[in-house]
Amino acid sequence: MSLETEDILRDLAQNAESVCRHYLPAGKREGSYWMVGDLQNNPGRSLFVRLTGPTSGPGTAGKYTDAATGDHGDLLDIIRERTGITRFPDLLAEARAHLGRPAPVVPDNLSPRKTKTPGGTPEAAARLYTASVPITGTLAETYLRARGITCGATSSALRFHPKCWHRDEGQTESLPRPALIAAVTDGAGGLQGVHRTWLAPDGKDKAQVEIQRRAMGHLLGNAVRLTPCNDILVVGEGIETMLSVREAAPGLPTWAALSSGHLGALLLPPGLQRLYIAIDRDPAGHRAAERLSARANEAGIEPRVLEPRHGDFNDDLRADGAAALRQHLVCQIRSEDRQRLES
Repeated sequence: MSLETEDILRDLAQNAESVCRHYLPAGKREGSYWMVGDLQNNPGRSLFVRLTGPTSGPGTAGKYTDAATGDHGDLLDIIRERTGITRFPDLLAEARAHLGRPAPVVPDNLSPRKTKTPGGTPEAAARLYTASVPITGTLAETYLRARGITCGATSSALRFHPKCWHRDEGQTESLPRPALIAAVTDGAGGLQGVHRTWLAPDGKDKAQVEIQRRAMGHLLGNAVRLTPCNDILVVGEGIETMLSVREAAPGLPTWAALSSGHLGALLLPPGLQRLYIAIDRDPAGHRAAERLSARANEAGIEPRVLEPRHGDFNDDLRADGAAALRQHLVCQIRSEDRQRLES
């Protein structure tokens, strides 16, 4: 375990009750423990988290045990389960964000390549986005149309790169492939990263490679803002998912958070009154919706979950068509927002 991970675990343990209140809000404090039903945040008393005690050794604060299953772990495990975050660096970033800690800075004298910008920085993302072109008439437009989406070309957040470098895990050679490029921006509109979807040579599907999608830059809290937001917002995970919502209801502001973990950690814009969370039909999607709904309620924003008929809203669009999807959305949103479905 790295020194940074140990430091974050120690800081989480010192703030164990705050962590539990945020990630397991269905529970409550009983003496020196936080009691809840399970890691899915169901009500009950089976799972207990120790809130007091030393930060290491016997009786460690921040350790949990589920009496029903015998499972046990620490606060990072709870955060991972509740957010759906799978990459450990992203998990540490989520923990830092909860604790209000800045990201670690690597001193220049520890970097072997001082003059080269790392590939994952916002600066590198901006270079890739600038080198891309609008998607009209490109393989990116072909790809989206194959998924039932015709509105992609109207979003400035989406672009196309004909030769975006790709490398699968464990490979040493990178190859240029066509890719759909999506801008990840912050609340001020600044580009913080990009998301790449590599495409087949004819553009009709994703590339036949192990890793078909990859993001770079600073993603946590940010999103692919497909349309500007006003007092309402529809947010979900995937780009195609949210483009499908826009295809059926072009008047609704739509953002894509790119994953269930990042959906749960999205920074909500000021002035927002109602938040619609377009989930995927899987456990991670439901957990992300629970977490984002809790944060919206804390901010005085009314949340409402939109559920697809099939796996996600692009599945709905492709199976049933835009008109049927629109009617399905009409049944789930507030009556005062229904007139906004049309552009």
